[in-house]
Amino acid sequence: MDKPSFESFGLGAATLAAIARKGFEEPTPIQALVIPRLLTPGPDLIARARTGTGKTAAFGIPFAQLLSERAPKVRALVLVPTRELALQVSGELVSLRSGERPRVAPVYGGASMVEQLRRLGGGVDIVVGTPGRVLDHLGRGTLDLSGIEFLVLDEADEMLDMGFIEDIEKIMEECRPERRTVLFSATMPPGIVQVAKRRLGAYETVEDSSEAVATELAEQVWLEVREADKLEALCRVMDVEEDFYGIVFTSTRVEADGIAKALEERGYDAEALHGDIPQDRRERILERFRDRHIRVLVATDVAARGIDIERLTHVVNWSLPHDPEAYVHRVGRTGRAGNAGTALTLVTPEEYRKLFRFKRASGGGLRKAKVPAVGEVLSARSERIRARILERAASLAPDVAGGATETAEEAVAPAAAVKGAAEQG
Repeated sequence: MDKPSFESFGLGAATLAAIARKGFEEPTPIQALVIPRLLTPGPDLIARARTGTGKTAAFGIPFAQLLSERAPKVRALVLVPTRELALQVSGELVSLRSGERPRVAPVYGGASMVEQLRRLGGGVDIVVGTPGRVLDHLGRGTLDLSGIEFLVLDEADEMLDMGFIEDIEKIMEECRPERRTVLFSATMPPGIVQVAKRRLGAYETVEDSSEAVATELAEQVWLEVREADKLEALCRVMDVEEDFYGIVFTSTRVEADGIAKALEERGYDAEALHGDIPQDRRERILERFRDRHIRVLVATDVAARGIDIERLTHVVNWSLPHDPEAYVHRVGRTGRAGNAGTALTLVTPEEYRKLFRFKRASGGGLRKAKVPAVGEVLSARSERIRARILERAASLAPDVAGGATETAEEAVAPAAAVKGAAEQG
């Protein structure tokens, strides 16, 4: 059977042009399941798909096609668990449209209410928001959901874990009864099933069967270290890498701050990201990380939800996450768009028995490795120094005015001496 294409969905020329500008060549599995269903009338939809599988475009592309005409009321509401995800989804929806419509407004806590009121008052087609702030606007009378055609619950299992289900059900009561509900969730815990039974009409369930690829793309290793030695182990891993660029996941905000500060004190470009950091600063940190001015982001799971960074070399679990699903979610961040990477987990002897719960989630790819030895670290450092000197020497070679007689290899000699002295010491 032929693979589906975007053209085969019956999309208009303007929408196909927007997809081409994005660089999308063919739909991902979840897009192939969801897009044609949303383009035509049908039942509510439950889609099992993890972050990183292209699910935003799975509903964003139909929205670009169906919601491009001016309307007097909000036509779609997308509920997400975090501010970061609200911004990411909003940006993705805007990038998929072919003109000025549909108009999109993100609403989330920690940002200017005045600006959100201005946007809503100017007329929008799609609202992307966190449950708490959406309820605030409903209470103020600044958001009218009586005309919505689509309700999307994105990362539904995460919103359940964060205690948002009661808020979500209140919001659903304010929505137009005839709307179509689409629920995206990586897992189907009992709480999500109960919401579906209570709040959805007849619904269809689709599942992306290729989800395991997220972990298969990453090399997954674990290191057994004492709690007191975790920082040293992490630094050695970073030092032996040619170009380390990754996220270190922690359990608490205090832990994230402490690790980031310790890394900075050792000379690494690191910053913490968590819920106590003001929103404007969080956005600046993420921008610097995307631009690689920061090479190590130390983040809590909630703060990192929705962060979509390409070409990460590493994801590091400072300790084992609370469950295997969280492990898969973290690992998937370094296996995006076909790019391989390394998922590293630091495991204390006390956590060893817990480790076996994660081996099935790893797809069988989790293996034990050793902390790099001091000699490996020194060797890697000296090789990088050698490469820089060779590059510098090569760049100076055409400068005949300089009259340099030293060859590039001779210029490297001091670096080799440094290495030898360090290894002997």
